[in-house]
Amino acid sequence: MSTNTITQKRIRRFKQKKTAYWSLLLLIALYVLSLGSELICNDKPLYVRYNGKSYFPILKYYPEDIFLHNGKQTRPNYKQVNKTAEFTADTKNFMVFPLIPYGPYENIDAESLRNEEKVTLKLAPIPRVGNINIRPDFTIERSRTCGFFFNAEDSSVKGLTLSENWNITPELENAINERFLNKTSPSVSVILTNKIYPEIRAKLSLSKFMQRVESPETVRIIFREAIRSSKPEPIIFRREEGIFSSNVSSMLEELRRTRKEESKYLSDLAIKRFSEYIEPFTLSINNRMYKVNIDKNDISWPYPPVRGHWLGIDTTGRDVLVRIVYGLRISMTFGLLLVAVSIVIGTFIGAIQGYFGGKLDITGQRLIEIWSALPFLYVMILLGSIYGRSFALLLFCYGIFNWIGISYYMRGEFLRLRKQPFVDSAKCIGLSSGKIIVRHILPNALTPIITFFPFYLVGAIGALAALDFLGFGLPPPTPSWGELLHQAQQFRWAWWLILYPSLTLFIVMLLGIFVGEGARDAFDPHPYSRMQ
Repeated sequence: MSTNTITQKRIRRFKQKKTAYWSLLLLIALYVLSLGSELICNDKPLYVRYNGKSYFPILKYYPEDIFLHNGKQTRPNYKQVNKTAEFTADTKNFMVFPLIPYGPYENIDAESLRNEEKVTLKLAPIPRVGNINIRPDFTIERSRTCGFFFNAEDSSVKGLTLSENWNITPELENAINERFLNKTSPSVSVILTNKIYPEIRAKLSLSKFMQRVESPETVRIIFREAIRSSKPEPIIFRREEGIFSSNVSSMLEELRRTRKEESKYLSDLAIKRFSEYIEPFTLSINNRMYKVNIDKNDISWPYPPVRGHWLGIDTTGRDVLVRIVYGLRISMTFGLLLVAVSIVIGTFIGAIQGYFGGKLDITGQRLIEIWSALPFLYVMILLGSIYGRSFALLLFCYGIFNWIGISYYMRGEFLRLRKQPFVDSAKCIGLSSGKIIVRHILPNALTPIITFFPFYLVGAIGALAALDFLGFGLPPPTPSWGELLHQAQQFRWAWWLILYPSLTLFIVMLLGIFVGEGARDAFDPHPYSRMQ
């Protein structure tokens, strides 16, 4: 390839496609890093120094008896061993864990997240509601709990004039007059401001009115306080090492200054919520009723992203970031193996059909058409129920169907190339059909294989994720992007189970498509041609 000028030209063309070239390098780098997943994400330490001896648990199995001297030959829990008095007795004993000290099958200890518990105290003001009955001259005949809206006692509202206290809109005035005229009218709602006290705003509503036998003597108007849209800042309490603290909230500071009893009462309830459930309730503060909700982020799986678990925890208590990293290795390895198997089978069958042609070609095409009509998913379910789900079985089942597409392209290339002069020359000097296919035709028919390789790889990765999502892919608890998305379907509020696996799958597939586009342009013999 180093002396082939055509190959060198194609490589230069590919490098000129910066997006494709850097996508290829990034894709290779990600896969190489995933091959060393145990060095990046693992619950086993990379190195242990104990009693003057060195151990490498990531490379060799050591029984628990070596560190705890309890006679057990089982695998030790190194994180617990690291905390035992026997191990910490000597200051020279230590363990070096990977950057992310969690394994793909490790269940996170809920107690390690106790410091992430928080209680959120929310005070939502309850709007004041009342109603009045007015006469045709807009004087108030009767009032029910409307004193606030007129900045007066409720008993003093009777006799006041509505239009003198509120900026009545023409819409509301016409609606009131229509009701006094005994006309059928729809419901009306408007937000008005008090003339005398502009800080008081209310939503005035008239219910739907139907024509009656006699005109009404009074009309009822419902007042509902219009609270500003800005929501009060929630008060968040945290527990760190047994000490309770809260955020700097303007509402809490105001309560501490003006209403110390209510402030202490709410703080005590928030601290109490760490240990028991508290029902929502109402509370009067400064002559205003508030609905109080005290919520706690109870530790249960799945759990949102926190310190140490930057992409969250899945439904069984496993770190999502670790599962994504290991899932990258499995997805890329599966895709590469599947594409390699498909290319070998498809190239062999397509080459035999295209080179010999005739009845062999026709018979082969009919058999391929019959084979391609078989339902892949049903075959996968049937074999999985008999032999169980496994990586090898999935690769086999997908491989026996995935070669069909590439065989069509290779058949077409061999049909085109078998009549070329260099093939006739090879036959004249007595070369066998096998040598002609492998040494002469195949090197000139590699264009479909190279250009379609990235697209087949992307398709294989997407297919594995889809099968895992449907439950017909790799057996649990194998790390898989599709399995994480399947969890997200069951817990749709767990946004981290939707976002991060989907984003990773999208990035890998996008990189593969960029590489495929660049390879296709590099192998195009007319890169600057244009349709007119």
